[in-house]
Amino acid sequence: MNIKNSQVAVDNWIHEHGVRYFNELTNMAQLTEEVGEVARIIARRYGEQSEKESDKEKDLGEELADVIFVVLCLANQTGVDLQEAFDKKLALKTKRDHDRHQNNKKLK
Repeated sequence: MNIKNSQVAVDNWIHEHGVRYFNELTNMAQLTEEVGEVARIIARRYGEQSEKESDKEKDLGEELADVIFVVLCLANQTGVDLQEAFDKKLALKTKRDHDRHQNNKKLK
């Protein structure tokens, strides 16, 4: 599924199951909450913090999918074609950073 199809799928879900989009500020707060859940898993599972027993069953993929869902909601409700924006960003990064990371001694 490409990003465009994902935006359509989320929009269809919102209209069929969600009644309407939450307003942009609510979705921004939700996005922050979901990113925090991803950060908690990463910090405890891959970082130096110990993982609490209650966190061991948390699914990183599910939490990342929550982030994507809310980002797609924000794109839909603000009129952003995320596929177009992503394609532009990837082209820009490819041009701008083509040799940058290859020449970074810290990455060797």
